[in-house]
Amino acid sequence: MQAIILDTETHTLNGQPIEIAYAPVQVADAKITLDKSKIFDQLYSCDEPISYAAMAVHHILESELVGQPHYSSFELPSETIYIIGHNIDYDIRALEKCGVDSTNIKAICTLALSRLVWPDAEAHNISALIYMITKGSEKAREMIRKAHRADMDIILTANILMHIVHHLKINSIEELYAASEDARIPRTINFGKHRGTAIADLPSDYVQWLMRQDELDPYLRKALEKAAIVTL
Repeated sequence: MQAIILDTETHTLNGQPIEIAYAPVQVADAKITLDKSKIFDQLYSCDEPISYAAMAVHHILESELVGQPHYSSFELPSETIYIIGHNIDYDIRALEKCGVDSTNIKAICTLALSRLVWPDAEAHNISALIYMITKGSEKAREMIRKAHRADMDIILTANILMHIVHHLKINSIEELYAASEDARIPRTINFGKHRGTAIADLPSDYVQWLMRQDELDPYLRKALEKAAIVTL
């Protein structure tokens, strides 16, 4: 189980995980293989009440967490190297709250890859992409009605990943990771007075100023470093 698709539901935004699900996935010959029979899906108790805003998304009730193991008891399969998910950084942060060491984890973001493959899509959330891929089918509607629970989100993400892998002709999990890393490097700046400007076209003094910021997004830093090299 070196590579898994994983999803979490939390008690509030960026909160404690109250559901974690994952399933092993393999990538070869521009196809993926996911065994639904091996899906792990577990509810967890947490230390605070579920916010109603979060409850409105995943529909997990306080009563369902009674008697469930505490989220801190969660452990990844020991051989896990790659974790795939839609906006995977959110899920990685949730795992870290469980005490999971993510230092050596290679995160693969299907959200970033979706923006690369379908740059003109109206939206890049899971439900919108599934409707787009299936051209608004009834089957998609039935699946999406069960979305925002971790187990179903894994299946939906796998469907999106299948199309990404086919489109990009990905033949291995390492190729998929490399494509994800590249897709996560921004091409334009999305904030501040230069919002919408291609990073390659940013003024050199602004690039240098940004690079001095301690909490700069690491992928934006990579893009700025490339821009800085070009301007030298």
